[in-house]
Amino acid sequence: MRQALTIAQKEVVDGLRDVRSLIASLFYALMGPAVVGLVSMATRADAKPGSGAEVLTGMMAIFTLVSAFVGGMNVAMDTVAGERERRSLLPLLLNPVSRRNIVLGKWLAVSFFALAGLVVDVLGFLVVFATAGIHITAFGPRILLLVTLGLFSLPFLATSIQLLISTISRGVKEAQTYLSLIVFLPMGMGMFLVFSPAAKRAWCRFLPLVGQQLQLDALMNGREVAFFEPIVLGCLTVALAIVILLAAANRLQRDEIIYGN
Repeated sequence: MRQALTIAQKEVVDGLRDVRSLIASLFYALMGPAVVGLVSMATRADAKPGSGAEVLTGMMAIFTLVSAFVGGMNVAMDTVAGERERRSLLPLLLNPVSRRNIVLGKWLAVSFFALAGLVVDVLGFLVVFATAGIHITAFGPRILLLVTLGLFSLPFLATSIQLLISTISRGVKEAQTYLSLIVFLPMGMGMFLVFSPAAKRAWCRFLPLVGQQLQLDALMNGREVAFFEPIVLGCLTVALAIVILLAAANRLQRDEIIYGN
């Protein structure tokens, strides 16, 4: 575990030095609050107070899911595919460090930036909703569990998928193409649930990504959420992330990773 933490610390420091990636991630995280803020200004003149609140909260849920994927995207792109292209991954793999510790350290580093992007996004939406006069249901034990175990487990899944794609890609350009397409996964799923409410089933609340969308929608609209739902959803999301990480670690065992394409 000490080796994984050392690798994570190194990747975090390198990520913080890349100012352009940090600025890009910040803009991605604030894009949702900016769009929803503009929409709230356009609907503020409506005759009925809060008539556009449901639309705004639906948009907020979609952009929040997207922010969990874009916060660490640039770091995930560089941490494996970029190092492989620069030939700096080989010296790391030749060290007496297990592939799982390498992947775990990089995953922790990318998750740090993904969580930071999600926090910035949520704080931005709190400011927008306070300005628009939209009241969010009061925090309680269940809501706290929803936020910590439900929503904030999603970046760990997103970063594991991004790391797996980064290990598969031969270079930065290829990784950028695939990772950019992955962003449409939460966006498309969120839009589908918004425009097809009949597709919502009780068991969908326990599916990673889908469950976060449904529980976040319940949070914003003050609907009841069972106490165990965010716990189960968070555990399943992290479990799926670990399975994907193991696949990425096995990918690093291949000869083309060590000796080149």
